[in-house]
Amino acid sequence: MKNIKTLWVTLILAVSGAFFILGFFGQEVYRQAPPIPERVLTESGRVLMTSEQILDGQQVWQSIGGQQVGSIWGHGAYQAPDWSADWLHREATTLLDIWSQAENGNDFGELPAEERAALEGRLKQRLRTNSYDSESGDLVISADRERAVALTADHYRALFSDVPEYDALREDYAIHSGAIKDPERLERLTNFFFWTSWACVTERPGKSYTYTNNWPHEPLVGNVPTASNIVWSIVSILILLGALGGLVWYHAAKKKDDEPAEMPRRDPLGKIELTPSMRAVAKYGVTAILLFAVQVLLGAVTAHYTVEGDSFFGVPLAEYIPYAITRTWHIQLAVFWIATAFLATGLFLAPIISGHEPRFQRLGVNVLFGALLVIVIGSMIGEWLSIQQKLSLDTSFWFGTQGYEYLDLGRFWQIFLFAGLLIWLTLMMRCLVPALKKAKASKSLLALYTGSVVAIGLMYGAGLMYGARTHLSVAEYWRWWVVHLWVEGFFEVFATGVLAFLFSRFGLIRMKSATRAFLASTIIFLVAGIPGTFHHLYFSGTPVSITAIGASFSALEVVPLVLIGFEAVQTLRMERRADWMTTYKWPIRFFVAVAFWNLVGAGLFGFMINPPVALYFMQGLNTTPVHAHTALFGVYGLLSLGLILFMFRRLTGERPWRDRALLLSFWSMNGGLALMVLLSLLPIGLLQTFASVEHGLWFARSSEFLQSELIETLRWLRIVGDTIFLGGVASLVWFMVGLKTGWSYSESEPEPEPEALKPDLGAA
Repeated sequence: MKNIKTLWVTLILAVSGAFFILGFFGQEVYRQAPPIPERVLTESGRVLMTSEQILDGQQVWQSIGGQQVGSIWGHGAYQAPDWSADWLHREATTLLDIWSQAENGNDFGELPAEERAALEGRLKQRLRTNSYDSESGDLVISADRERAVALTADHYRALFSDVPEYDALREDYAIHSGAIKDPERLERLTNFFFWTSWACVTERPGKSYTYTNNWPHEPLVGNVPTASNIVWSIVSILILLGALGGLVWYHAAKKKDDEPAEMPRRDPLGKIELTPSMRAVAKYGVTAILLFAVQVLLGAVTAHYTVEGDSFFGVPLAEYIPYAITRTWHIQLAVFWIATAFLATGLFLAPIISGHEPRFQRLGVNVLFGALLVIVIGSMIGEWLSIQQKLSLDTSFWFGTQGYEYLDLGRFWQIFLFAGLLIWLTLMMRCLVPALKKAKASKSLLALYTGSVVAIGLMYGAGLMYGARTHLSVAEYWRWWVVHLWVEGFFEVFATGVLAFLFSRFGLIRMKSATRAFLASTIIFLVAGIPGTFHHLYFSGTPVSITAIGASFSALEVVPLVLIGFEAVQTLRMERRADWMTTYKWPIRFFVAVAFWNLVGAGLFGFMINPPVALYFMQGLNTTPVHAHTALFGVYGLLSLGLILFMFRRLTGERPWRDRALLLSFWSMNGGLALMVLLSLLPIGLLQTFASVEHGLWFARSSEFLQSELIETLRWLRIVGDTIFLGGVASLVWFMVGLKTGWSYSESEPEPEPEALKPDLGAA
């Protein structure tokens, strides 16, 4: 037990230190965020826009889908341009043409090389010079830049309205006609776009790099990788190699674990009596599968919009549910169904862990289920109303969409969801606290599992720390608390605890070994993952210190993944240690697939875009959805499906399953995901990376590049993987329906299990 106590002390110190780093440097995000000018003035004193109008524009951007319509500072959707990069390039080229016409009578592109070089030098000096006065809050721009800004704004006003000349470009960008109908809202949107671009090209006071650390890559204005981007990339790789070497040395030198536990003759969970609340959890699993099916169908529609921006195989579907809505629903439903599966697993296991059913537990489970349905349906309706511009800006933020990826649902629904998580936390603690009091050998394991439950219940509240008009850099900081820490962090700790508990209860591993493994993996993951949150914020208007911390710690997140192959083999062997383990064949197979995608999706594809200099060129390209799909579905999606299958394996009793549909589903989903990535997303992302390095991000995200013949072909090829994947989903749905109708059961009946082998629930 001494070793376990040491691990506990290490965990407490490591997590405390990690959160201290996240909070301490989070202050720097607030303090050094790009300023929003009180007024933007011309040299003659004419006011072009105010801070209030810029923030109004931010709300307009949120109301039309925000990060689901193009991106800002690299965060968001990948079909339309990154508006900050696109504005910057358009303003720069417009300004060059204005100067060239005034001084030479020709467009900039028609000038000799020497004269172009002279104007480009002037452009860098003018745009990069910081003319913001921190005392008055005024930003002064020249008359010629004012004209360039006005002409650039005209382009976006036409694009987001219904000007017929822009129909083709809107189709390329998958933006529906008349996305913004109010002229004032159109004006405010351009104010916001100007400010985000200004932060990208304006140097910080006393520095030689911009507020966004010279992102995006735009050689025309001198935006190239900074020294810190390159140096901290090298440091992160050295840290990774050193940590990998240390891990290999540690595992080679350490003593062998305890001898394998003695396998029970029968399934220890086979005769556990299902309580009313455990049976009530079944509808959570069914709902999660249904939401999953709807989510992947929306994903197919969203992917098709990249080749037919305003229709679905000729059907004008975008008139009713445009790209911004389908992508919003697609991503939000992913979070909903995965979270539902995790919450259901907790509620299902709670009475098993406790050994008893608290009074009114079933009622609480049903109330929570009703709340989840209201949140899902209500938030989707609100998002549709917002993106169709049927709500005021404030109402849109509260009941429509916040416009932030993965946190799209309106603030009212977000608070409602947080309340639901608190209800779940209460239901869980009613079972876990009594179990902790009477537990002996499993006390440490239960304590850590309980801690992960508390973290899941409370950490989502970080998403309430910003408002509709909060500075974009600050909102991004808190958004990643939820996306990175809540989803990628504590959900993973919770899942590790679930598997540790199940395998120890099955008798596959000793309780002491399970506890040590749970503690060690949690330490490694959280000490890297908590400060590693900053790797999402390299170019979001944050200082260099964020790059240093994010690059150094996030490199360590890859370290535990090198042992994933060993973990997968060990998990697969679990199935062969006893005949009765074949009952759990498919949950175990899904857990093995999770291990594979953890290595490939989270590890390989994650680190591909992780070093600052790599992300500098790749942020906002299709290399990001490569990582997102293989990590979010490959890890959390497949894990959720494995947990659902485990629950239904117990809910359906000892009746043997006819598992051909599961066989087809398993290989179709995994094979379809691999083909989706290898045939389409990854090649497009790599081609975009070449374009970004050679020409700049604006070109890699431009209609000219994305609608080229090669890219169009690669997009059409995605239909191969998508179709196979959809077949796997359909097969899973068929199997789940068969659990109700009977066609998913084989005719043979299992041998009755002696009543004497019924386990003691209180021994948890």
